[in-house]
Amino acid sequence: MNILGIETSCDDTSAAVYNGEALLSNVISTQLIHQKFGGVVPELASRSHIQLVLPVVRQALADAGMAKEALDGIAVTYGPGLAGALLVGLSAAKGLAMTLDVPLVGVNHLEGHLFANKLAHADLTPPFVVLLVSGGHTQLVHVKDWGDYTVMGRTRDDAAGEAFDKVAKLLGLGYPGGPLIEKRARNGNPKSVRFPRAYLDKDKFDFSFSGLKTAVMQHVRKLEADVVQQELDNLCASFQAAVTDVLVYKTIRAAQAVKVDTIAVGGGVAVNGALQAQMRLEAESRKLRCFVPPPAFCTDNGAMIACAGHHYLQAGKISPLSLGPLPSLNL
Repeated sequence: MNILGIETSCDDTSAAVYNGEALLSNVISTQLIHQKFGGVVPELASRSHIQLVLPVVRQALADAGMAKEALDGIAVTYGPGLAGALLVGLSAAKGLAMTLDVPLVGVNHLEGHLFANKLAHADLTPPFVVLLVSGGHTQLVHVKDWGDYTVMGRTRDDAAGEAFDKVAKLLGLGYPGGPLIEKRARNGNPKSVRFPRAYLDKDKFDFSFSGLKTAVMQHVRKLEADVVQQELDNLCASFQAAVTDVLVYKTIRAAQAVKVDTIAVGGGVAVNGALQAQMRLEAESRKLRCFVPPPAFCTDNGAMIACAGHHYLQAGKISPLSLGPLPSLNL
């Protein structure tokens, strides 16, 4: 089955073609317009998707060497995400499905990040625990089987990626914050400042990062501007360590709680090198397998949507053409 996947949940317009055995194409167009605003502007994101979605789909088909008539189904993100952005992708997917007379299947964006690991690692099989960590979401999920999930814990306030963005803005680094903080942290001492670790209940799996963000703000306010600049690398490294310590600890504990020997990480923050290194180190010390997708599959991408869509279409699951966007959709 040749499946076209379309992803427009936030500020990346992406389309990919997947046939169940190989990823034939994966085109991603990132909207740089939001950088000067320090965050994603929903209206601008929607307008950009309108301009980009069909050219991106055409490029994905061209890269796959495939005519649109060879498609057997269309998969599209229908939530969670920005309502207007989701609507653009859904409209394009419905139009293609009707024109080509092929089935449509809506894919949960978060589930897409689960399938990104399946796409990247053929030897990854359930059951396992996955940490989904991005700008909008931070949660731990017990994957009992593909399509059978239990959310073990989620953030009570800021997502980890959101905390990175807010702290980067506080430090005058710009947007997006994750890559900028990681770059400065490479030359810093993660033990320079002992920022709080919000473990909450250590035997449960919810997260909280708003207190950490406040702690960084209060610490910076005590420093002169020139001192902040001198200590920027150390501040970034110390903040990053505070986030990473909690993410890794909770993930390992979750795996132990449900007695699985495999963990995975997905979402945009999974690109972070410090998080990957610490997660792999802690997993190895406890004889756990650890899977992380390559960077192109961590950020929002059509490939993961096509892979998830293939799974469901192969199982006979089809969405109605009345399918609408669900911005607050849960896993």
